[in-house]
Amino acid sequence: MLKNYNISIPFFEFGPKAYLYGDKLLKLVKEIDAAAREFEIDVIIDPQTVDIRLIRENTSGRIRVYAQHMDSIPVGRGMGEALAEALKEAGAEGVMLNHAERKLSLKEIEKSIKRADEAGLATMVCGDTMDELREIAYMEPNIIVAEPTELIGTGKAAGKEYVDVCLNLIKGINPEILVLPSAGISSGQDCYNIIHMGAEATGCSSALAKASDGGRLAREMISSVRKAYDDFNKNKRRTD
Repeated sequence: MLKNYNISIPFFEFGPKAYLYGDKLLKLVKEIDAAAREFEIDVIIDPQTVDIRLIRENTSGRIRVYAQHMDSIPVGRGMGEALAEALKEAGAEGVMLNHAERKLSLKEIEKSIKRADEAGLATMVCGDTMDELREIAYMEPNIIVAEPTELIGTGKAAGKEYVDVCLNLIKGINPEILVLPSAGISSGQDCYNIIHMGAEATGCSSALAKASDGGRLAREMISSVRKAYDDFNKNKRRTD
């Protein structure tokens, strides 16, 4: 875990995968940036590696740029692999690891988290099953993305039971790890539901990347994250 790493709670994550890149991606991210500033929400964007500098140099501090992947290699040999220090210098402040479309062994996840820490990169690690989430939590990344693989890209979001179990499991191991339940998020209501269940963040990939009006959908999702968090804490104060 990268120490002293700060990101607003709640936050949102957009993973364009390989759907969007270059100027088309930047156009959408600028609209996301405007919504992020309006609703005071930090947004993690994990673009194609070649677009890290483009996004970092053309957005505000509300946009937190993460790489889509990183290899555990040290400086030196490693043709075709993603070096932690190079990602950092390009403008990334963090890295996603172990996405369902780029799975890693548990040993490689642990090595990559340590390399990211050394390079000053925060880590956001994806997990599927409860056993995998448990193993990852003991490795102490900054953020765990809890997403059932079978829901990715389906438009069907995880329910309260799954979110509750993930939160209890991960926070029981290390309460400093931020939990981002995702997969199947396709609307502002999905975002509201996840945050109102007690999660610190949620995110979206294909639904937002393929939307006919991505800026409108992004604003809907980001505003819903803010409203859900405010409503959740208002209700919590009433019951305390």
